[in-house]
Amino acid sequence: MIETVTATSLSVAEALAAFLHTGFQSGGSFALWRKPKSSKLEFVLDELDGVRKVGMNLEELPAGFIIHPFEDQENKQAYFINASNYLRIDLTSDLKEVDLPQWIQAPKNIEYKSLLKTVGPEQNSEDFSQKIHDGDSKEHFLALVEQSISEIEKGNLEKVVPARTKHLDLPEEFDLAKAIKSMLDSYPNSFVNFFHIPQVGTWMGASPEVLIETQGDYFHTMSLAGTQAAKGDNPLKSVAWTQKEIEEQALVSRYIVDCFKKIRLREYEEHGPKTVMAGNLLHLRSDFKVNMKATNFPQLGSVMLDLLHPTSAVCGMPRKEAHEFLKANEGFDRSFFAGFLGPVNIDNTTSIYVNLRTASFQEGKVTLYAGAGVTEDSDPEKEWEETEMKCEIIGKFIQKSIA
Repeated sequence: MIETVTATSLSVAEALAAFLHTGFQSGGSFALWRKPKSSKLEFVLDELDGVRKVGMNLEELPAGFIIHPFEDQENKQAYFINASNYLRIDLTSDLKEVDLPQWIQAPKNIEYKSLLKTVGPEQNSEDFSQKIHDGDSKEHFLALVEQSISEIEKGNLEKVVPARTKHLDLPEEFDLAKAIKSMLDSYPNSFVNFFHIPQVGTWMGASPEVLIETQGDYFHTMSLAGTQAAKGDNPLKSVAWTQKEIEEQALVSRYIVDCFKKIRLREYEEHGPKTVMAGNLLHLRSDFKVNMKATNFPQLGSVMLDLLHPTSAVCGMPRKEAHEFLKANEGFDRSFFAGFLGPVNIDNTTSIYVNLRTASFQEGKVTLYAGAGVTEDSDPEKEWEETEMKCEIIGKFIQKSIA
């Protein structure tokens, strides 16, 4: 069931509440999202009661929404929300209201806090408390950055991306629809998303990073690294990047080119690096584009997805060694943070994003996630400050979105 809506009866905020209410009331899996620089809010609701998993051959999948954790699943499978029901609404500025089909339930009010207390996976409270301690500890993170620098100086790693968590209590009058609406308004250049899979996870985020995208005959990916706060009236023109940040981004670009070489793909376009803005942060980005028809590579999306995840931007270089270092020393489960997610085979387009600037809901709490790229020139305190800025991107909407 595919419908596009352009009539008027509900505000966008009320439409969001209706999507969330319909999804939670169904008892199944659902997702909603808006792509970067898009005016379309999209929603899928799976009619299957249980959890659906699929293989990684994107080209063979039905229309839906895919979610994969940071760590590989057994048999390289991902969670999948089938587009049994699909709807999109137009968010353009001249359209203040939207009309919804009958299968969408428009509630008068929703008590999100009581609802979100029970949406996460079942957790042993002692284990949960330990995870909070391990991921939230500044002392642990600073020591991990020091250890990372030491491994780089020894020549064992070129770069590593340690991560951390930050836990917030869910405000008593928290309004999830209001939080998502604020994120849509604040981050037009990010992939704003929310998904719920019963007993697996409930997450929302605003990712700035495309992992892979295929549209018709074209494939696209990007290297995104380097972070600083946007300052001044024109931050894109006044920005200055350090050698550390330039080299960090160049490592990610080099890894993408190495992947192309591995599959003997020589015909590609590379543009950048250039400075881009995501919320209140600036990053360095390079874009890569391939004509899959001209190169006779129709399955390039699936092939590159397998080669790129987890990217050096969320893991490090060399990838295998950096991944093993993080598993041994990071001290908490990243779950879906730094995994990937996005719509698959909707309107002849697949758009997969790295799950960054994200938060999960469980037991009346919200967990924020952030990482920082560490090289031999890194300063532990500055890396901590970078993760604080990244946590704030989503954290401020948790704390301010009160009904």
